[in-house]
Amino acid sequence: LQRHGKKNFAFFHIVVADTRAPRDGRYIEQIGSYNPNTNPATIVLDFDKALNWVKVGAELTLVTRRILSYEGVLLRKHLDGGVAKGALTQEQADAKFAAWQADKDAKVNAKKDGLAKAADAKAKAAAEAEAKVNQERACEDIESFNELAALAKKAQEAAEAAKAAEEAKAAEAAAAAAEAEATEAEA
Repeated sequence: LQRHGKKNFAFFHIVVADTRAPRDGRYIEQIGSYNPNTNPATIVLDFDKALNWVKVGAELTLVTRRILSYEGVLLRKHLDGGVAKGALTQEQADAKFAAWQADKDAKVNAKKDGLAKAADAKAKAAAEAEAKVNQERACEDIESFNELAALAKKAQEAAEAAKAAEEAKAAEAAAAAAEAEATEAEA
């Protein structure tokens, strides 16, 4: 595997290289790529080239062995060995490989569907939580509006009461002045 990409976000080229070559150095042939950053990991592999190199005795690293096993290269080599020994016919080997491939594809699709459903459920839960918070904020806004309206009403009533008290005082003063004029007029 040759490491490429940026820090903490690497992807790898699957290459055939001399064992004495450095990890990211000179290679004989590139047979695919591996991106572990996606879920599930993305593997692009030239199946025939990989199978050819495994058949001629290429030594695999641990991760490359797992990748090739996941893609079915090692199973195909095993089945071809059985055909060469006469334990299986080519049709039986092809049928076994096709059944394995269909099973693997079904598992991968089930995982992708599960991830998509989980993402949808998470988005729906987040939307519901946001709606709940917005509703609570709206209720708080209505309550604060009602409180402000009640305060404004009390202030208006207090202003009206003060105005009525002033008018009553003015009426009393006018009545007292009129009474005083009436007593002076009599006298």
